[in-house]
Amino acid sequence: MKVAMIGTGYVGLVSGVCFSDFGHDVICVDKSADKIAQLQAGIIPIYEPGLDTLLQRNVEAGRLQFTTDLQQAVAGADAVFIAVGTPTRRGDGHADLTYVMAAAAEIANALTGYAVVVTKSTVPVGTNRKVAEVIRHTRPDAEFDVASNPEFLREGAAIDDFMRPDRVVIGLDSDRARQLMSDMYRPLFLRDFPIVFTDLESAEMIKYAANGFLAVKISFINEIAALCERVGADVKAVSKGMGLDGRIGNKFLHAGPGYGGSCFPKDTQALARIGQEHGVPQRITETVITVNAEVKRRMIDKAQELCGGSFNGKTVAVLGVTFKPNTDDMREAPSLTIVPAMIGAGAKVHVVDPQGRREGEHLLPSVEWFADAYAAAEGADLVMLLTEWNEFRALDLSRLSGAMRVARMADFRNIYERAAVLDAGFVAYDAVGR
Repeated sequence: MKVAMIGTGYVGLVSGVCFSDFGHDVICVDKSADKIAQLQAGIIPIYEPGLDTLLQRNVEAGRLQFTTDLQQAVAGADAVFIAVGTPTRRGDGHADLTYVMAAAAEIANALTGYAVVVTKSTVPVGTNRKVAEVIRHTRPDAEFDVASNPEFLREGAAIDDFMRPDRVVIGLDSDRARQLMSDMYRPLFLRDFPIVFTDLESAEMIKYAANGFLAVKISFINEIAALCERVGADVKAVSKGMGLDGRIGNKFLHAGPGYGGSCFPKDTQALARIGQEHGVPQRITETVITVNAEVKRRMIDKAQELCGGSFNGKTVAVLGVTFKPNTDDMREAPSLTIVPAMIGAGAKVHVVDPQGRREGEHLLPSVEWFADAYAAAEGADLVMLLTEWNEFRALDLSRLSGAMRVARMADFRNIYERAAVLDAGFVAYDAVGR
């Protein structure tokens, strides 16, 4: 099948590369000539383990191309995927559909025959029908169907998520579109991965409901963690005891400095806004948004207390600033709240992150970057673990404490045990919910 992928951001690039590995002929389109030139040269503009190898293999096989020419990509395509950004609209929390609707109009003008126009971007309920209206208005003679195919890719594990998904969700309202989408995902059908066919509105809602629920689990355990600190319980033990219940499960029950990234903050805000617009307030989701903001502020307070009540004149070594490990994504990362607050209170901040510097240099302009944890800790008054990269899981704690001016640790990912940290020469240790 011939596939056009409009947008080479995280979702579009990963999806396009993976579809080409299924055996489809894929052309990825982007308006950025620089980005397309990079991709044509085999340079990946994002960090995602394994993506470079998969891209190279399919380019060499002739199944994967990159272009700025949308007309060329869409001409003769069986399926056209919209994978452009839907950022939170400034001022009202809703998803900004400007890029989606602009893509729909351009696609309409480029269609040369029947195609299914598939929205991969996360969009509010009702968007796919609006996409259809835009295409009909732009090209009344166009022969097409629309489909909703939300993505469920975890950064750092996106290829495996695409190739071995928990489920594929496809919303549509025509048999012809269903057959085409079945052919598109045939490799997954053959291996019995769940494919959920439903209507457009349900597919759109599934994405928001799923991300909203996962954000609930994270915020719930972070609130429980705060209570654990007051009553003397250990949130790691509590999480384990809860997670063994099959009705609850152990995923997303890890206390920390709050959620971030490209999905949860944006999608919870959009879900809350959708509820308000339809007169069905999503009270739990609204509370989750508030709780997550409070969790980040609580981390600042905990770190300040470790520093004797003031950051002024202190040096803090921050280990990890991306919102999670195995990605270079800094969007809505807890570090973007915590680090500026410490600097504003007079701290000097040293930072080390395996992949975060490229994004972080302009997002955190007042920090000093280091190559490893020991260099960052030199002369520091506090070391703070913010992102649980593997290289921070087995540090030489004695070497770390020996490099510091005052050996104190804020372990905001609960990686280490208090006794081991104190035995290694640290004079103070604090974690989350312990």
